[in-house]
Amino acid sequence: MAASLKELEKQAQALSQEDRARLAEILLESLRDPVAQDIQKAWDLEVAERVAAYDRGEAETHVAEEVLAEARRLDR
Repeated sequence: MAASLKELEKQAQALSQEDRARLAEILLESLRDPVAQDIQKAWDLEVAERVAAYDRGEAETHVAEEVLAEARRLDR
């Protein structure tokens, strides 16, 4: 028999703050659209690959001030 919502709430409140936060993440993730989940996974992988390339010295980088100055110049 499945636990009632009140029972689950009581059990969740007994968890540590870290475990409650993880449970909240799991529950929120279960409400997401499967397509959105796939997109998020793809972005997570892309970010990890870009960070790894940067760490290996393989990523082309630009000074933020120069990029912003160029954007302002192009916006005029």
